[in-house]
Amino acid sequence: MNRPVTRLLAIGMLALAVLVLALWLGAAIGETAIPMDVVAKTAANRLWGAGYGLDRIDEGIVWNYRLSRAVVAACCGAALALSGVVLQSLLRNVLADPYVLGISAGASTGAVGVVILGLGAGVLSLPAGAFLGALTAFGFVALLAMRSGRGTGAVILAGVAGSQLFNALTSFIVTKAANAEQARGIMFWLLGNLSGVRWPDVWLALPVTAVGLLVCLWHARALDAFTFGTESAASLGISVRRAYVVLVGVAAMMTAVMVSIVGSIGFVGLVIPHAARMVVGVRHGRLLPASALIGAVFMIIADILSRIIIPGQVLPIGVITALVGAPAFALILSQRKATA
Repeated sequence: MNRPVTRLLAIGMLALAVLVLALWLGAAIGETAIPMDVVAKTAANRLWGAGYGLDRIDEGIVWNYRLSRAVVAACCGAALALSGVVLQSLLRNVLADPYVLGISAGASTGAVGVVILGLGAGVLSLPAGAFLGALTAFGFVALLAMRSGRGTGAVILAGVAGSQLFNALTSFIVTKAANAEQARGIMFWLLGNLSGVRWPDVWLALPVTAVGLLVCLWHARALDAFTFGTESAASLGISVRRAYVVLVGVAAMMTAVMVSIVGSIGFVGLVIPHAARMVVGVRHGRLLPASALIGAVFMIIADILSRIIIPGQVLPIGVITALVGAPAFALILSQRKATA
């Protein structure tokens, strides 16, 4: 086995070990601390029928609550980070991410419309409604940007307008059509909430994230080419229109599914790609998996903090990501200016 393959396998094993350790900690740490060996034995019992004798309450907390929550948090962080990498490359703008471009806001509006207004007459599921809302929001942003100018700055400004519009629509729907209990639950969910996550959510989030990562990796060369502009990408034989449609569709799909499960979470798709570039560089063959890993670990840590930072109370995870993400983004910007 040659050296590059050996190095690639070693990096892959290290990344897997980091992810498993993060999931392990996510299942062990909380308001009620559970020993690490109990977490491992619970996983062995449930996955392979090991037959370890464990306290049923501890085993239930680990398997039915914390582990599923940690897996969904990892999927959410990875998916949002991948979406940020894709959008920043396609738009050639370091501020592009699903939150800034209104995709998260549109997904939230679609999901709230299905839950409260019953849009789709029972035909549309929550993820489907969120996906349609995300596509609608991005279509609105793209149309507004084309009419105001073709620069990436116009796209960002249009995204801000679109985000405000769809956030206002969401608030209007909740205010007019929801009862007090629904309104409280929806507003808490919109800030990012993993409290209700269970294993059925894992079976939705995990395949979507895996497919999204594979599609993005398949288009890594196209993303490298888009870094230098659409004309350069076309000159290298990239089908620009097809790549745009596929990659934007994948970013919208991942964002919509994650919003439908955990609500709208900011800063992950904005900050994580920049952090990953500082570690592995700008080549998307390395940047995409690195962003997915860092995003997954970051979200698990944020979820842990949301459960322990205030005893007896669980904070919305979007609050934690904003509190950490905003200073981190400011630090990254200052370092970029210092090295410019």
